[in-house]
Amino acid sequence: MSKKQENKENTGIRGFIHEWSTTILLLLFGTTTILQAFVVPTSSMEGTILIGDHLFVDKMCYAPGGSLSKHLLPYLEVKRGDIIVFRVPTNIRENYVKRVVGVPGDRLKLVNKKVILNGHPIEEPYALYIPNFSRPYSDNFPPPPEQWTYPTALDMLRNHVKDGELVVPPGHYFAMGDNRDNSLDSRFWGFVPRENIVGKPIFIYWSYDAPTERYIGFDLDHIFDIATNFFTKTRWNRMMRPLRPYPIQ
Repeated sequence: MSKKQENKENTGIRGFIHEWSTTILLLLFGTTTILQAFVVPTSSMEGTILIGDHLFVDKMCYAPGGSLSKHLLPYLEVKRGDIIVFRVPTNIRENYVKRVVGVPGDRLKLVNKKVILNGHPIEEPYALYIPNFSRPYSDNFPPPPEQWTYPTALDMLRNHVKDGELVVPPGHYFAMGDNRDNSLDSRFWGFVPRENIVGKPIFIYWSYDAPTERYIGFDLDHIFDIATNFFTKTRWNRMMRPLRPYPIQ
């Protein structure tokens, strides 16, 4: 091989490595800064999101805009009816997915499981209820503070209830699971601070039928289960399904 041919080949190899290195870095940047993969381990959003749904979360949509960037990027305000992923106030290392029901300034209460928002009952076609199931301390909300144990919820009930209604303070949100009778949400641990919100799930990229315990921690049995049952347990009809907000008025 001549010196010229060798140099040409080396240049081609370096170019190939550079292109793929750049691609990998962009993918890593995108999946950590712009998008984040998130798997749902519980049934609190059942009806909309199932255990084993794998979501892509848009981490940029709610990012605060600077004086210039807010005009260039489509930043959004968190709205009622949005599905959000956030760090739960009782353990910020753990992410939850719920639906925003109350935004700053809203007054809300629950009467026999029905949400009354700013004096009017709201329609919630996404909400599921367990037949003949009753839990008085969350079905009729807000309750007396003495019934609660989470410090963040005690603060909410002691300092943000007026005339029997919960008043959402600035910079905070009230979120609940769509599976109302099986959801650990703002009724139990309090408001979601704005800075805890990670982003908005935009679609389900994969869905795999497995119980909650398989999605908590590192489970070798789960890996073996996927390897042997990938085609039969994948919920193909849920793949690439978009997750859209429901406007709550």
